[in-house]
Amino acid sequence: MTDLDLLHFEQLKKDVQAQYLKEYNPSYDEISKWKGIDIIYFQEDLRKKAKGNISEKSFYTYFKSSPVSKLPRIDMLNLLSIYTGYDSWYDFKKSHLFAGELLTDDKDLSEDEMKELEKTVSSALNLPKTEEEPKKEDFKTEENTVLQKNNTENQPIDGNSVNFKTTEKPQIKPVKKNHQRTAWIAATSVFVVLLGLLGFKDEIFQKTYTYHFTDADRNLGVQSDIEIKVIKENESPILYRIKPGQPFVYPSKDKTLKMKISSAVYENLEVNRNLENAPENETIELKPDDYKMALYYFSMKDINGENSEELIKQKRKQLENLISNEAVITQVYDSDVYGLESLDKQKYITLVTTPTTALKNLNVIEMKKEKGKIVSIKFKISTHENSK
Repeated sequence: MTDLDLLHFEQLKKDVQAQYLKEYNPSYDEISKWKGIDIIYFQEDLRKKAKGNISEKSFYTYFKSSPVSKLPRIDMLNLLSIYTGYDSWYDFKKSHLFAGELLTDDKDLSEDEMKELEKTVSSALNLPKTEEEPKKEDFKTEENTVLQKNNTENQPIDGNSVNFKTTEKPQIKPVKKNHQRTAWIAATSVFVVLLGLLGFKDEIFQKTYTYHFTDADRNLGVQSDIEIKVIKENESPILYRIKPGQPFVYPSKDKTLKMKISSAVYENLEVNRNLENAPENETIELKPDDYKMALYYFSMKDINGENSEELIKQKRKQLENLISNEAVITQVYDSDVYGLESLDKQKYITLVTTPTTALKNLNVIEMKKEKGKIVSIKFKISTHENSK
C-alpha cells in the first residue's frame, strides 16, 4: 500500500457519494454524515448495482473519517469500483492517475506479498548443495585358525596323566522382599485411583439437565429465538441463545439453578430450580406477549404483491396504535465507532414499513410497555459483508 493508494481511495469515496446522490436524497449529501436508514438504503442500492454488500462496521471504519490510514480489503475496493461504473479497483486507479504516477501490472499483489515473493525466489536460487555422505569402509577381521595335532600315533602316552573334572557352581538367587514389593504396588494403585478421581471429578459428580420450551397457548414448540441468562452468585451472568425447536442442555454440579428467559414474542420468565431433587428432563411453558407479537409481526412481515400500498398503510396504522408517541426507540450497531442511535416513532415506522433486504435481519432485543402502549424498543439489524 502506498500514499497514492490512499488518495485514490478518497477519490473513490467521492465517486460513490456522487453515484448514490444521482437517485437518492439522504439526510446529508456528505457520505461521512450518513447513518441509520441512509446506510441501509445505500447497502440496498449497492446490492442491486454491484451484487454485493459491505457491513455497517466497514462503513463506519472507512467512510466516517477522512482521510483513512489504511485501505479496505481488495474485494471491498473492487465492489465499490463496480458500483461507480468501473470494472475493478485497478481499472478505477488507471482512470484517475496522478501526475507522474506509474501504475504497475502487479495490481493484485501488495507490497508485503511482493517482498515475500522476492524472498521465496531468492531462496530457491541459492539452495545449499547437499553434502555427499562419506563412504563406509569395510573392515575385515583376520581369522586365526588354531590347528591341533590329532595324530595319536606320534603323541607319547603319559601313564601319570591326571583327569580334571569341571564342577558347576550353584546359582545364588536373590532373596525377594515380598512384603516391600506388595506395599509399593498398593501405594501406587491408591495414588493412581486418587489421580483419576481428581482428573474426572467434574464428569463423575456433575449431572446434565435438559429443558424444552413450548408455547403456552398453542401447546407447540416456540417459534422464535430464546435468550437464557444463567445467574450464579458472585459471578457475571452467562448468556445462551437457543434456536426455535432446540432444547437447552445444561451440565452442572451445582445444587441450584437460576435462569432468566426472554424472547422477542414471549413474556419474560424467571426460573429457579433446586437441582438436588429436580428432574433431568423438563418442559417449560412460555406465555405469548400480545404486544411483542404484534410488534414483531408488523415489523418483520414482507410487503409484496399487487396490494402492497394498501398493506403498507395498514401496517403503519397498526404500529401507530401500538407505539406510544413518547416511546424511546434505540438501534444498536455492530460498530466500535457508532454503537447506538435514537429514532423517533415516525422514523421507526418508516424504517419497518419500507421493503428492504435489511428487514429480514431485524431483531427486537428488548421491548417495554405501560398502560397498553409500547414505551421502549431496542432493536438491531444484523448485516453480513458480501451478502447478496
